[in-house]
Amino acid sequence: MILAAGRGERMRPLTDHTPKPLLAVNGKPLIEWHIQALARAGVREIVVNTAWLEDRLVAALGDGARRGVTIRYSMEGRDHGGALETAGGIAKALPLLADHADDAFWLVSGDIYAPQFRFDTSSAERFAQGTAQAHLWLVPNPSFHIQGDFGLDADGYGLADDAGRDGRRWTYANLALCRASLCAHIAPGMRVALGPLLFDGMRRRTITAEVWHGTWENVGTPAQLLALNDPRAL
Repeated sequence: MILAAGRGERMRPLTDHTPKPLLAVNGKPLIEWHIQALARAGVREIVVNTAWLEDRLVAALGDGARRGVTIRYSMEGRDHGGALETAGGIAKALPLLADHADDAFWLVSGDIYAPQFRFDTSSAERFAQGTAQAHLWLVPNPSFHIQGDFGLDADGYGLADDAGRDGRRWTYANLALCRASLCAHIAPGMRVALGPLLFDGMRRRTITAEVWHGTWENVGTPAQLLALNDPRAL
């Protein structure tokens, strides 16, 4: 599932007329980086949730056939009048994502830039065979989020309230493997954030994580987008 429903307030005025995931980095829309990486990994079915300017996203991406995938849409704007936040968006999309509570799927935000990330099949298979409700990828804290989100213990479980043995907290990269059960209790149409569910799962030791050190940007402002498209940054 690619999360693409947000308004992108901090990216205005660019997002007044263009959905944030369609903004280009190095000649390619942000969401296109993910679609191509998923296709390279053998993923053939992708769900995209939409709300803000959702018709433009659908028109730009189509059914995915020319990219070698099938894209289906969970249209929160049409059905509910606006975005349902992350967990609410996942809950609405579950009929397109899973048949059973134990079914697993990739989750990625459409507005991050992580060109080296691999949606690794072996990682997905290990997760599907395990019992965790989610497995998160964490990155070193960016300057705008120096406090981080989660610690990581020696056994690979995320820590909601403490730093790990390394004394560090890390930032959630908006890249994860999830099980349908994580959001299955949410009624479709409810606005629910994902963060509290992750904190709760970590306290119950049902959320695992690992640190990733590749190129990663949460593209939040026009200045960030401009910097990423600066040829001197390549």
